[in-house]
This record gives sequence, structure tokens and C-alpha cells, in this order.
Amino acid sequence: MATIKHTKENLPFDEPGKDSWRHTQAGSEATIISSPDKLVLIKPVTEEPSLEQIARLAGEDYDLILTEGFKDGNMPKIEVHRREAGPPLTTRKLIAIVSDEPLAIKTRQFSPDDVKGLADLLEQGFITPQRKSPNA
Repeated sequence: MATIKHTKENLPFDEPGKDSWRHTQAGSEATIISSPDKLVLIKPVTEEPSLEQIARLAGEDYDLILTEGFKDGNMPKIEVHRREAGPPLTTRKLIAIVSDEPLAIKTRQFSPDDVKGLADLLEQGFITPQRKSPNA
């Protein structure tokens, strides 16, 4: 499994004066910072990449990629809803909702404590079919 998180904020990875910043200033189109326990890719972009483009960067080693913050994307979604946050967003392609309150919607619902139920949904609906696919 892999995860991809989206934020609307600019990230301070490429700080002036750091070697990675110097590499970019010298014309490098991408800089990868490698350490014994992490790998970070810094690649300036002129427009925000799609989730599909970002997932390709992660590679094909994962049965499942969970994402956060891509509300308008085309991928299947599981919304995490909390009563104090107001009504659920119920975005496009919603396959389930995790909620701390019962909701009057037709989408399959899970309580925050039903980790097994949600894991079974992901396993049966996405991981197992992908493994059985002739393209897998």
C-alpha cells in the first residue's frame, strides 16, 4: 500500500541556500534527495499534476494507493465524516463513508471502529480483482 496526500499549501522542501535548491537553480528538472531511510523527489511544476500522474511516480509496486484531499478527482472515494464537521461532502464516485453518526444516505457506511469491514471492502472490491486481472 502507498499513500498520496494533497495540500493546497506550497511546500518548503526546496529552500534557498540548500543543495537541492542549488540543483534546481542550475537547471536540474528534478532533484531526488536520498537518505538511508527516505527518498524525496522535488520536481517544479507549472501546473498542478493529476492524481494519475502522481501515482505513476510512485510506481507499480502497490496493491492499493490511498489518497487524501483529491475531492474532485475521478477515482473511487471513501469519505471520512465527523458530526462536528457538518454535513458530509458526498463527492463524486463515493463508494463508502466512514462516519461517527448514522446518515440518511444510500452509500455504504462504516463506523470509525469498523476497520475490518472497511478493509474487507477494499480487499474484495479493489485488491483481489486487481490481482485476478490479466493485466496485473
